Order: sequence, then C-alpha cells, then structure tokens
Amino acid sequence: MKGSCHCGAVAYEAGPLVGPINHCHCITCRKTHSAAYNTAARVAREGFRWLRGEDSLKAYESTPGKKRWFCSNCGCHLAAMLDNSSYVILRLGSLDDDPGARPQQHIWRSHDVPWLADVPGMDSFPEFRPEGK
Repeated sequence: MKGSCHCGAVAYEAGPLVGPINHCHCITCRKTHSAAYNTAARVAREGFRWLRGEDSLKAYESTPGKKRWFCSNCGCHLAAMLDNSSYVILRLGSLDDDPGARPQQHIWRSHDVPWLADVPGMDSFPEFRPEGK
C-alpha cells in the first residue's frame, strides 16, 4: 500500500495490515487530528518505509515513547510509532490505496463528546450539501 500527505511532499509505502482497522475516539486522537475520531491500523515496521519527503517530516511525542509523524508543510498526520515497537500505526486517511479491509471497531468510546452522537434522520449528502440545506 502507498500513502501520502495532502500536499504530496511526503509519501510512504507499507505492507499489509497486521490488525483490525479502528476508529479511535481518544482525546489525543481527537485533538491531534481535529476530528471526532481517527481511523488507524497497524502494519509491520519492517514493511514500512518513507518514499519521499523525510526532510518535510516532523514528529510530536504525544505520550512518552509515542511519536506522531506529520508533514510540516500541510500538517497531514501520516503515522505513529512507539519506541521499540514492531509495528507502525498508519493514519488510514493518508492512504492512496484501498487497504482491502474495513473498520472493525470503535475504541476509546469513553472519551466521546456529546456532539458526536449519531442523530437518526440526519441529512447525508454524497458531496457538499446542496444550496439552501
């Protein structure tokens, strides 16, 4: 699988997923991704490599021993790595390819916020909302 940041400065290649795809609702993922949750999955570290843009990468240590890697140009989060771990946590929103699997679980639901609740009957559009909606 291949992935890249929004501006295209950074790209990576990764082997197949080695665990389930999760929607993580923890406060750290919400804050670092500015989103209701982050969709991620693990890949083997030995099957992961940066293809270009390592000079544009920045890391943020969100918890001791865990670095979150992002593009310093566009801010796109790409991966997270725990010190001495055998896997990389891919931010699946940065994938350019279909990983061949679908999300299997939500984790850290204890960190959910009230505005995240599913609302029955809420409008849904295939693209941007039509004018007047």
